[in-house]
Amino acid sequence: MTTTLPTTATETRRPLHDGWSVRSTRGPVPADIAAATVPATVPGLVHTDLLAAGLIPDPYLDRNEQKVTWIGESDWEYRTTFAWSPDGHDRHDLVFEGLDTVATVTLNGTELARTVNQHRAYRLPADGVLVDGDNDLVVHFASPVAYADQASLDIGYRPHTYFHPFNAIRKAACNFGWDWGLDAASSGIHKPVILHSWSGARVDSVRPVVTTDGGAGHVRAHVTIERAAGSDAAVTVSGSVTSPGGAEAATASVDVSPGATEAVVDLDVADVALWWPRGHGDAVLYDLAVDLGVDDQPAAAWSTRIGFRTVVVELEPDPEGTSFRVVVNGQPVWTRGANWIPDDAFVTRVTRDRVAARLDQAEFANMNLLRVWGGGYYESDDFYELCDERGIMTWQDFLFACASYAEEEPLRGEVEAEVRDNVTRLMSHPSLVLWNGNNENIWGFEEWGWEKRLQGRTWGLGYYLDLLPRLVAELDPERSYTPGSPWSGDPERPANEIEHGSVHLWELWNRVDYPHYRDTVPRFVAEFGWQGPATWSTIQQSISDSPLTPESPGMIWHQKATDGNDKLTDGLVAHLPLPDDTEDWHWAMSLNQAHAVAFAIEHWRSWSPTTMGSIVWQLNDCWPVTSWAAVDGYGRAKPLLYALKHVYADRLVTIQPRGDDLVAAVSNDSLEAWEAQVVLERLSYDGEVLASATVDLALDARTTSTVAIPAAVTAFGDPARELVVATVGAERGLWFPVEQRDSALTAAELTTTVTAVHGGYDVVVTSASLARDVTLLVDKVDVHAVVDDMMVTLLPGESVTFRVSSDADLTPEQLTSASVLRTSNQLVVDWA
Repeated sequence: MTTTLPTTATETRRPLHDGWSVRSTRGPVPADIAAATVPATVPGLVHTDLLAAGLIPDPYLDRNEQKVTWIGESDWEYRTTFAWSPDGHDRHDLVFEGLDTVATVTLNGTELARTVNQHRAYRLPADGVLVDGDNDLVVHFASPVAYADQASLDIGYRPHTYFHPFNAIRKAACNFGWDWGLDAASSGIHKPVILHSWSGARVDSVRPVVTTDGGAGHVRAHVTIERAAGSDAAVTVSGSVTSPGGAEAATASVDVSPGATEAVVDLDVADVALWWPRGHGDAVLYDLAVDLGVDDQPAAAWSTRIGFRTVVVELEPDPEGTSFRVVVNGQPVWTRGANWIPDDAFVTRVTRDRVAARLDQAEFANMNLLRVWGGGYYESDDFYELCDERGIMTWQDFLFACASYAEEEPLRGEVEAEVRDNVTRLMSHPSLVLWNGNNENIWGFEEWGWEKRLQGRTWGLGYYLDLLPRLVAELDPERSYTPGSPWSGDPERPANEIEHGSVHLWELWNRVDYPHYRDTVPRFVAEFGWQGPATWSTIQQSISDSPLTPESPGMIWHQKATDGNDKLTDGLVAHLPLPDDTEDWHWAMSLNQAHAVAFAIEHWRSWSPTTMGSIVWQLNDCWPVTSWAAVDGYGRAKPLLYALKHVYADRLVTIQPRGDDLVAAVSNDSLEAWEAQVVLERLSYDGEVLASATVDLALDARTTSTVAIPAAVTAFGDPARELVVATVGAERGLWFPVEQRDSALTAAELTTTVTAVHGGYDVVVTSASLARDVTLLVDKVDVHAVVDDMMVTLLPGESVTFRVSSDADLTPEQLTSASVLRTSNQLVVDWA
């Protein structure tokens, strides 16, 4: 955790979070709210303060979003009063760690700053303005919507997606709405504000460049110092590294020349334990401390945790095109990832516990990387600290998304300042493996018609190919950088080339069915996905339509994708029947989302090491909405999360076509070799073995192999009633030669036993017939319940035990009712 500790006589830090109020000062504000002064929470936002005061409806419910758009079109004033008396310090600074976004800060009537960038921190000298007694601190926020509109005119139109010119303001792009997000451009003091008093000198920043070679670790801490005016005091900078067990591993100190403001402390650590990503070893962290002494007295302390590891994202020419792979400590890592968006439309509601819960879900799904998408934020210290601890790799986009951006002032200066702030803040985190220049902007310029509309204006390429890589090389020289995502590895080559680098695959969701994922073998897939509805209980809590249907007003309002419901239907009907009942529709669409994503990942893992990773769009949602997420806006896991758990497992068996034949592709992404028999069988739906073969398999760690399935096993006599099963130890893959809607599935013959256990229930489901995708939708009987697995296919005579975690008093009838215990058989039989 990066901190500056108020433990010395020469430095104090005082949070200024109490006594705030907020009121409107201009805009289309309803009369009853225009006259109100509302208690404000800092850190916080106007939306959350008005909601807490009961003055607006919850924007997440029904169509309330459209009732509060006036908030972003209005100006607001935050105000507090705090007592202060002179305390003998040389300097007094007001430090705003974040202001969202177009702010004017005044103290006792004196203007201290005007800001136009949400992604920066601001240190404002307050000497000569503070008074002995009560001090009035006011932050006035102008409408971000009005500012962006005017700025777009001032700098010249640049193409962008959606309605607002979010590319003209340095504010999270998705605040203005997205194809999964609501339009809720807010304002507020969204990060802590502190009165920092200090004397002599202070630590302005520390950039630890951490390297390892031959078992030894090295830390070069670049320390920037600010001196109080006129101070020529003797300054000493000391550094120390402490091992995970608490032993001192290295110490060093340097004297800083009078007047100098830069120092470098070198620390050598012998026999370091390496930091590894999940599944590859332990995520070992060391403590790094930097202490500042002034005239032989302690003046400031700074600390963080670091990890010793090497990491590089390799883009190298090879016979298949251009590779894209993450290599940690010399070990190529098959990336099992998801894209991360802001976890709430109102970011101040995202607590450390909430981030931890979301990372729990990522770990449950066997993920080892999260990509922080460029239309949101440079993620929080909480996020990065928790990823460091868990060994979850991170990829941070710079904040440019789906738009063209002016490269002239004043935007250019704001971009450089925010990049310096955030690279410096985040570079110590071992989980961070990649800085990425933008999301889809180079691709957008090439393929979305921007060039004609730009009429020669700058559009951001200078950021991605020049400014950003220069800043990363200067500030964080051990970290990889890519100009964009997708990125083919060569600016002379189209950005989104299937054989080269990273790709985004959206044609399948938008226009083509998901079996066409098998048409290509990409090198690395940084975005792809399929939509599905939120969980049933989340829909019930957020939409009050009566009757509730897929096209009822609230459901459509909570579907932000263009033609989203039509695409859901088009993507379903080739695989499963389209139900008429809303609950059945919900189950079918949820199931199809999971099937589509699993289908793609199984294909790509079968082609390892040609393909070296997938990052599904997306892990999480920011509000209750139909989207591509695996976890809905109220934090509940959709069936997709369970599908990801299966296909991102260390060991995977899948049956895949190779030409006219079938193979069993066996992936062993574990630390241990895998020796087992591959049992290949063709079965009838009633369980009869029609053909079989056995092959011995010896698979090294971190490898994938394919086993040819003999023609006799794949010679289907009645494709609608037969399947092939490949079993390797406890893992198996299934191949059905026809789609479920065309199969001869019968009603699943299920028997159940429910037993109360500590913390919930065990539900044993046994099937006398083929039962596909057996699932318990337990949120329907307890909104807090969680089940440990979903979408389990049972062959005749097999059983599965589901563990349901719940504090509720539930009956067997509730847990096994027809709406809770689901199979895909139900959808096919009801239609037939």
